[in-house]
Amino acid sequence: MLYDRDIREPLFEFLEEYYGKVRIIEEKRLGRSRADVVMILPHAVCGLEIKSDADTYARLKRQVKDYNQYCDYNFIVAGTTHAHHVAEHVPEWWGIITVELEQGKPDFYVLRKPGENPKVDWKKKMSLLWRPELVHIQELNQMPRYREKSKQFVIEKILLKVPREKLSFQISQELFERDYTQIEEQIRAYRRGGG
Repeated sequence: MLYDRDIREPLFEFLEEYYGKVRIIEEKRLGRSRADVVMILPHAVCGLEIKSDADTYARLKRQVKDYNQYCDYNFIVAGTTHAHHVAEHVPEWWGIITVELEQGKPDFYVLRKPGENPKVDWKKKMSLLWRPELVHIQELNQMPRYREKSKQFVIEKILLKVPREKLSFQISQELFERDYTQIEEQIRAYRRGGG
């Protein structure tokens, strides 16, 4: 039997081998759910929900709804106890990765590749960014700063100005570059007017 803790690190290695350049963010709040994994790809944000052999589907309906609002693509990572029925519990555009023990180690198989999520809400996806990251996107697109306006106002202005394909790339770049050790100072600098 595989537990969540047995799956995570080997899963991250598998994803890096499968996709190449990725950034993994664990336990990220998406709406009312806490995503197990948000994987940043060069042009997309991808959510991964892990259902180990010890998990149930009790919260999955709400998790699917929340993941769909924030992520361009989604996967469910299912242990062997779920592998045969997991497709019944997620939309057809969700990818499915199965995991089982092979010679004492987790072995992963992409049972179904994810399709583009038709339900992504760009305002929610952009809310994953911190204000200094939004400012950088505004600068990249020669936009006014809107210093006195709300984060939501800025997001709406960016969505009006920047084509989605270009914006997807810029969002991913900001999340790739995010430095959790520097953010407190960056936010302070932004509030002082220097960021």
